[in-house]
Amino acid sequence: MKTLYLVRHAKSSWDNANLADFDRPLNKRGKKAAPFMAELMQEKGVSPDLIISSPANRALTTAEAFCDTLDYPLEKIEKRMEIYEGGLNHMLQVVRRIPDDHPTAMLFGHNPTLTSFANFISGQHLENIVTCGIVRIDMKNDSWKETMMDSGELVWYEYPRKYQ
Repeated sequence: MKTLYLVRHAKSSWDNANLADFDRPLNKRGKKAAPFMAELMQEKGVSPDLIISSPANRALTTAEAFCDTLDYPLEKIEKRMEIYEGGLNHMLQVVRRIPDDHPTAMLFGHNPTLTSFANFISGQHLENIVTCGIVRIDMKNDSWKETMMDSGELVWYEYPRKYQ
């Protein structure tokens, strides 16, 4: 069985209007939520074999916070521009390219694509994955290459405000 964790980046700052979208950092709330959610994942026994992230500052910073808590080496984060730029088909290709010797993958990205992708592969309907929200999807197939519509089961959806 394969398990996919989809993580939306933590809350980002809009303080600097001159900053490009790609470069936006986390705000105070995001800097607090990312380690909190990473600890929650640690408590749930989550141990990703592979972490893939959008290279945008807010997504990568969120992924790095998770790495610190989950003992995943920062230098092993795969940065994939298509997570930032692409839509549903790009996300599908990213997941299909995960090597099968990595049964557990964690992908850090952006909305609205992340929510659409979760709904597409799970056959469920989440209205919106909130910032630093995490969806666990257990895949029904033995190979990441077989990922398609309704090929996974949404097991849970966790988010920071659920615990505040």
